[in-house]
Amino acid sequence: MWQRRSRSTRAAASVPAVTEGALRVAFVTLGCKVNQTESESIAAELMTAPGGCAPEDAEVVVVNTCTVTGEADHKARKAVRHAHALPQRPIVVVTGCLAALEADALRALGDRVVVEADKDAVAARVRERIGAAVPPAPGPLDDLARSAAHDVPAPDPEITIRPARTRAQLKVEDGCDAFCTYCIVPYARGVPRAVPADRVVAEAERLAVAGTAEIVLTGINIGRYDDDGLRLPDLIERVASVGVPRIRLSSIEPGDVDDVLLAAAARTPAFCAHLHVPLQSGSDGVLARMGRPYDTACYAAAIARAREALPGLAVTTDIIVGFPGETDAEFAETLAFAEETGFSRLHVFRYSARPGTPAAAMDAQVPPTIRATRSAELRASGDRLAHAFASTQQRRTVEVLVERIGDGIAEGITREYVRARVPATGVRPGELARAVVERVEPGPVLLGKRCDG
Repeated sequence: MWQRRSRSTRAAASVPAVTEGALRVAFVTLGCKVNQTESESIAAELMTAPGGCAPEDAEVVVVNTCTVTGEADHKARKAVRHAHALPQRPIVVVTGCLAALEADALRALGDRVVVEADKDAVAARVRERIGAAVPPAPGPLDDLARSAAHDVPAPDPEITIRPARTRAQLKVEDGCDAFCTYCIVPYARGVPRAVPADRVVAEAERLAVAGTAEIVLTGINIGRYDDDGLRLPDLIERVASVGVPRIRLSSIEPGDVDDVLLAAAARTPAFCAHLHVPLQSGSDGVLARMGRPYDTACYAAAIARAREALPGLAVTTDIIVGFPGETDAEFAETLAFAEETGFSRLHVFRYSARPGTPAAAMDAQVPPTIRATRSAELRASGDRLAHAFASTQQRRTVEVLVERIGDGIAEGITREYVRARVPATGVRPGELARAVVERVEPGPVLLGKRCDG
């Protein structure tokens, strides 16, 4: 749970004032990639290392929460209590989605718990509570990490001075107004807002110059990206223009997998042959109760178009099991649809009732034991599908983005988002290696022979 990273860029300072050095701040980040990016942005504003210091050394522990499931809520509260109980008695600043919905309950967890739902204000609250000096007025680069009152925080500028980082999460959008019946996120995040395209491209350029090999465009609902008429397909091409070797989308809704997006992806050599397209259920009846704006036929058509436009495309997805009223027959439909679609990876979630959502008040809540059984069955299916897709890569030449090296082996991910291991000779983390896949091991993991020298 606790994130530990390298030492801060500036030395520790004492309270009540900081004249030199980084603040002793630790970060606990739960949930999605957007949260990860936002925690790093807060760290940059505080002028600490991206992961902060160790919790045991911290004056302040920032807990960036998630509330997508009941389990996420449990982990968030546990993290807050853990931080509050540390022997040095740090201040615990809680932010994120759960903070926006349950501020009073979180404050009640301890007398040193501070709740700040507005992530733009977290750095100021940290400095306020420990009596630290306010940093100088932001320069041009610092402005990228701040926004106007109704704007979205731009990505972490400090990420660009971390050339060893292989993949950068670049936040381009926040918020969602879909209001699926099970989801609390629109209540916590608000309506869709776009980071201005010029800021996104400037940050992408800095990342490319720093040697970042892959940029992942991320957000809550990035298909809704709209900067005064400039939409996601336009943004992809503008980001590609900075010369980054690989571009990937974190997730895209089925209705946004249209011909315009696919055409932009197809003419962008840097675009990875991988899309994460949430399905949530393979039953039309369940999809209707979820309030999802498509049926399985529409979803299947979108995937077919994508595979025609992007040969060799890998498709990963999210599926919720045990949604209220889900029958054995409806779950069987989900299993069959997943098999027919041929996903390369499944992310399986047991339904968790979120108070205040329509689904929480629905009749026929599925018992936890049945949810657990269905989850296990679907995960087993997902393992088979993942191995089947990985097996299609045998004897093919793949491009591996090296993330780590050990015992003479370089490990990383391919453009298709499959883990791979190749000989490490002449390659370092953050670099691209080409290899011919010789076999597939459980995981799945591709084992390849280098063909780039």
